Amino acid sequence: MRNRDGRTGGVGADGYRGGMSTPNANDRTTLILLGAGGDLTERLLLPGLGEVLSQRPEGDLRLIGAARSERDDWADIVRDSLHEAGIDSEAPAVRRLVETTTYLPTDATDPDDLAALLEGATGDRTIIYFALSPEITEQVLDALDRVDLPEDTVLALEKPIGTDFASARRLNRKAERLVGSEQVFRVDHFLGMAAARDLLGLRLANRLLEPVLNREHVAGIEVIFNESIGLEGRAEFYEDTGAIADMIQSHLLQVMALVMVPPPANLADEELPALISHLLEQTELAGPVAESVIVGRYTAGEVDGEPMPGYLEEDGTDPEGRVETWARLRLRVRTWGWEGVPVTLESGKAIGAPRQEVLVRFRPTPHAYPQFGDVGANTLRLAFEDSAVELGLNAAAPDRVGEVTRLALSGTGAGPRWSAYGWVMHWLLDNNRAFSVAGRAAEEGWRIVQPALDAIAAGQIPIRDYPAGTTDPLG
Repeated sequence: MRNRDGRTGGVGADGYRGGMSTPNANDRTTLILLGAGGDLTERLLLPGLGEVLSQRPEGDLRLIGAARSERDDWADIVRDSLHEAGIDSEAPAVRRLVETTTYLPTDATDPDDLAALLEGATGDRTIIYFALSPEITEQVLDALDRVDLPEDTVLALEKPIGTDFASARRLNRKAERLVGSEQVFRVDHFLGMAAARDLLGLRLANRLLEPVLNREHVAGIEVIFNESIGLEGRAEFYEDTGAIADMIQSHLLQVMALVMVPPPANLADEELPALISHLLEQTELAGPVAESVIVGRYTAGEVDGEPMPGYLEEDGTDPEGRVETWARLRLRVRTWGWEGVPVTLESGKAIGAPRQEVLVRFRPTPHAYPQFGDVGANTLRLAFEDSAVELGLNAAAPDRVGEVTRLALSGTGAGPRWSAYGWVMHWLLDNNRAFSVAGRAAEEGWRIVQPALDAIAAGQIPIRDYPAGTTDPLG
């Protein structure tokens, strides 16, 4: 492949054809959104981009939307999306974004259409964001292999990467062949949530916690993300995924790994994603699949005082299908530091009073004092979205000598600077891959959950009914 100026890029050991530059504040960047007509773009990507640009007056970014459909109101869509998210439309970089954005009807699986789209990419860097399904993403990568890419191109691949281990590996290899591994950014927006960033701060900016995050002191880890919402019109998507593939395969495994990985030397390169990959390579179901996996599907009920139809009553669902809307997986991590510590990952829909937190349970004290009675274990809780942290401790009771009482030391930070997708856009524009997902990690996520998916599809694991609005799917 030749670059646009006619020079042929050198081929490195990984097969990459081209080069990479380090971005700076004055770089001119073109961001191309493939799948611009979808809900992800309007609801999350555009507001996230606006959050970052509102704090970057010097930013020079050109946005190009692309999708199959004709659209003559793209600039209005961008403006309205930013307005609804509370973005300051008068911020210089935001105003320039709205004034200069363009839209091109594009079949992204057609090389000629892609070539025409890329002709609009000007400046120092081009970011191609794939807000597409894994199947379409792979077809686009095949088409891009027949197109001259701009010299410094980044491919931003939205989760999920593939639909199983083999397809994830195939997709990764195609992307890295096009631009090199260091120019592929795999998005998992859970890495931008408060819990993920607070975890790193608590671990790496304090001496208190890091020394006790290991098998000698930790009794168990739970990563829970239950939601009160149901399908919300996404039956077509959910019928092909379910709770495990949608949430556990990438999101919860990535957050789990942030609790358990060894501390990286810095947070400015690819060391953290590599450490996460290594940890996930050593992760597996805790035992036989029937003992390690529990799944359910919601029936009709009431959530927050409002009636909700059962999953199979929603338009577009298959009455004969075996799609789970709630799942709990028990895992083990076979490393020196974590062997023997049970890990629970859980996620579901239509749950009343849902938990969305990371919970670390510590081991009891090595010696018990009868005077203290039944002393509870220390705990650390981190809320996913609002920067709430709680440390559960035991202390002397003020009115009973020789006994202890439970203290919950809690606090909430100043609140997130940006939304999770704001952080994704921040990292993309800065070419900071410390919070991207390594290709190997995406593949290992599928390997870990595949036995569960296979057993559910084969009917080897029962799908339990639970009424919408329940606080406990196990009843």
